[in-house]
Amino acid sequence: MATLHIEHSITDLGTWLGAFGRFEDARRKAGVKEQRIHQPLDDERYIYVELDFDSAEQAEGFKSFLEARVWSSPEASPGLDGTPRARILERVETG
Repeated sequence: MATLHIEHSITDLGTWLGAFGRFEDARRKAGVKEQRIHQPLDDERYIYVELDFDSAEQAEGFKSFLEARVWSSPEASPGLDGTPRARILERVETG
């Protein structure tokens, strides 16, 4: 399993959530198995997103889609404030 971890500043949560919701079908088609959204208690203008995929290749494909089709377009990404940081993570087993 691979996780696409994304973090960035936002203008406001409501606008950002609306934009995030419009890409639900794209996430499903890309193979997102689970998603988590977090916001720091001390910063209402920042967001963390984790999207789980079966493979790193799927995660990389969706990251490329976001970079080329979503984050590069203010119309497609209202609520985004600045450039997102995205990394593909792999779980480390501790035992």
